[in-house]
Amino acid sequence: MAVAAPPLPARAATPQGRWNLAARGLGLLVGVAVILLVALLSIRVGSIGVSNRDVWNALFHYDTSNYEQVVIRELRVPRTVIALGVGGALAAAGAIMQAVTRNPLAGPSILGVSSGASFAIVTAIYFLGLTSASQYVWFAFAGALIAAALVFMVGSAGRGGATPVKLALAGVVVSALLGAWTNALILLDEDTLDQARFWFAGSVTGRDLGTFWTVAPFLLGGMLISLFIGHQMNVLSMGDDTARALGMNITRTRLVSSALVVTMTGAAVAVAGPIAFVGLATPHLVRAVIGPDYRWVLPYAIITGAVLLTVADILGRVIMSPGEIQVGIVTAFLGAPFLIYLARKKAVA
Repeated sequence: MAVAAPPLPARAATPQGRWNLAARGLGLLVGVAVILLVALLSIRVGSIGVSNRDVWNALFHYDTSNYEQVVIRELRVPRTVIALGVGGALAAAGAIMQAVTRNPLAGPSILGVSSGASFAIVTAIYFLGLTSASQYVWFAFAGALIAAALVFMVGSAGRGGATPVKLALAGVVVSALLGAWTNALILLDEDTLDQARFWFAGSVTGRDLGTFWTVAPFLLGGMLISLFIGHQMNVLSMGDDTARALGMNITRTRLVSSALVVTMTGAAVAVAGPIAFVGLATPHLVRAVIGPDYRWVLPYAIITGAVLLTVADILGRVIMSPGEIQVGIVTAFLGAPFLIYLARKKAVA
């Protein structure tokens, strides 16, 4: 009669492992401190100089008769909060998308989210005459959700279900179709072009905190949930065969993860417009520093994405002072060389 082997004892944590854990935890605390520093810098930098005392008074002793405090409360605080929230959400969505599709060139827009939001906003402007972000934010969010659902339906058709390759191809097709319709509506009406082109550039200006709080539950909730799915992303990134062998329901995991990506990206695009490269570049920067473990990649990506987008917004104010460059243009300018470098790496091929 065969005797079952006793279970192996749990491996004790090595000093090196404990050091790595402590270092990564300390890194997160440093990241939070960097966020606070960048937020203060974002509030202070602009065409009108303000002091730390002005910032303190505007936040805790607000005087509506003080011009500097009004600028801080009504303009700079909203754009800083929006930049931090949108940057963190796009970075988390990009990291999840790269794990789900196992494609290092994947970004949040691969599911047609940006194209769907753009089409919905242009349609709302063209037919309903909407003129402000607070009016069409829900149209953008609905368009993003519908486009992503369409991509998933197309990518799930046929044998094998929703494979990474089929999802990517479906995203390209749906995005191209929605982009053509969007351009057709813009060409039909010059007023629609005037209203939409500022949003298309990608910007965190001209939005108030009310607009942000409309989508904040989706941004903040999505980032919070993403912190708890790192293990699933680790398993999924190993490949379908390995994930199945470990007992994972691949279709359900991919569907839930994609829904999380759509939620965060749709909310970010709705409030700030299509901002490129943050979701693509941030996960690569994080993995290059801390490794491929998504339990750490996701929280670090959220912090890094928030800092990157806020710094890009600050650069947009400094480069063309006293004018400004939209943050979407700055991220595209900085991200294009990175994408070229990434595409030329042998590991990607």
